[in-house]
Amino acid sequence: MSSYRELFEKSIMMGIDPVGSVIASIRSIYQLPIESHNEMKLELIKHNFQYHYTHNALYRKICEEKGMTLSDIQRIEDVAQIPAIGIGKFKDVNAQLLLTKPIHDVEHELRSTGTSGIPSISRRDEQTLTRSVLSMFSMFREMFRFFGGAAIYLAPSAEEMPEMGLVKLINMFSGLLDSSRFFISGHAFDPEAVLQQLNDWQHVHTRHIIGPPFLVERLSRYINEHQRHIQLDRQSQIITLGGWKSYTGREINRLEFYEQTAQTFGIQQGQVRDMFGLVETNFMAIECEHHAKHVPPWVHFSIRGLDKADQEVAQGEPGRLVVYDPTSLSYPGFILTDDLVYMDKNPCPCGRNGQVVNYMYRIKGAEIGCCAINLEKFMSDKEARITQCPIG
Repeated sequence: MSSYRELFEKSIMMGIDPVGSVIASIRSIYQLPIESHNEMKLELIKHNFQYHYTHNALYRKICEEKGMTLSDIQRIEDVAQIPAIGIGKFKDVNAQLLLTKPIHDVEHELRSTGTSGIPSISRRDEQTLTRSVLSMFSMFREMFRFFGGAAIYLAPSAEEMPEMGLVKLINMFSGLLDSSRFFISGHAFDPEAVLQQLNDWQHVHTRHIIGPPFLVERLSRYINEHQRHIQLDRQSQIITLGGWKSYTGREINRLEFYEQTAQTFGIQQGQVRDMFGLVETNFMAIECEHHAKHVPPWVHFSIRGLDKADQEVAQGEPGRLVVYDPTSLSYPGFILTDDLVYMDKNPCPCGRNGQVVNYMYRIKGAEIGCCAINLEKFMSDKEARITQCPIG
C-alpha cells in the first residue's frame, strides 16, 4: 500500500477531509518531485471515482458499459481510462440526472451561458462548495501572494448578476483585499470613473485590476486614445479571466495584449496574469510570472485526440481537454470539455512542479460562449440601442 493511500485512509477514519488537507498544503505539494505529486493525485482521483461509481447509478452504468472498475486504475496514466462526461450534458434539461448527491443536498447553483442562450448549470452540495472555495483561495494566495490592496473589478456586481460564474469568482478576491469596486452597472462601462478611482487610491492602496480581457483592453485603449498617464504600483496585478474571443469571433492576441497592457499601466509583463477555469469544475489554472498556467496539484488534465476522444495525444501535442477534478461530490468532476489545449513539456522556471496548460481555443463546431462573451454582447447591444435612439 502506498504511503499516500495509507495517509488518506487514516484521515478519512479520523473524519478529516484528505482533499481539503491537500488543497491547504498547496505550496509544499507544488515542490514535491513529480513522481510523489502524481502518486498523491492518483489516490485522490481513485477515491473520488469509487465514490461516484458506488453512489451514482447513471455514472456506474456508463462505467459498466466501458468495462471500467477501480482495479483498472493503478498508475497516473490509467486515469485517462476513467469515463468523462461531455460538458454539453450540463446544458441538458435532464442535467439533474448527473447528480451523485440528492437534489435536496444542493446548496448552490452556478450558471454560464454561451451564444445558444441555454445555461450550463453546475450544482454543489455543502462539502463540494467548501472544497471549491478553499481551492480558489488556495490558488489565489499561491499564485498572486497578495493579502491587501484594492481592486478595480471590471464586471457587474454579484447583486446585479448573482448567478454568473465570472462575477462570483471575481467577488471572491474581496476576501483578500482591503477595498474593491465594481465598474459595470446596467451593462454600462465608464472608463473615466475607473481612472478617477485609481487616482483616489494612489499612495493609499496597492492597486489591482481584475476582469475579462476585452474590458481590460477597452480601458487600455481609452487611456491611450485620451493620452492619460497611469503608473500602477510595484506589486500591482492585472488579472484576466473569461476568454480571449469576442462574441463576434474576433480574438485578442495574447502576447500583444500582455505587452500593450503592461506598457499602458507602467508595469512589468509578469504582472499581467490570466486564469483559466470552467463553471462546471472547482478550480482555476493560474499563470505565474512566466505566463505559465499551472494546473492545481490535485487536478489532472488529460489531452485527447480530436477524432479519438478516448486516446491521449503525445506530450506537447494539441488536443481536447479532459479534466479530472476530485473535489466534486455533487456530480462526477470528470469532464470532456470543448477546449483545445496543449501541455508544456519543460519545467517552469518558477520552480513549481506539475502540469502546465496552454489554452488555444474552442474546438471547431463547439458553442462559442462563456460569461465574458455574454457580458460583452449585453454591453454592445445596450451601446447600439443608445446610439440608435438619440435624444431631441
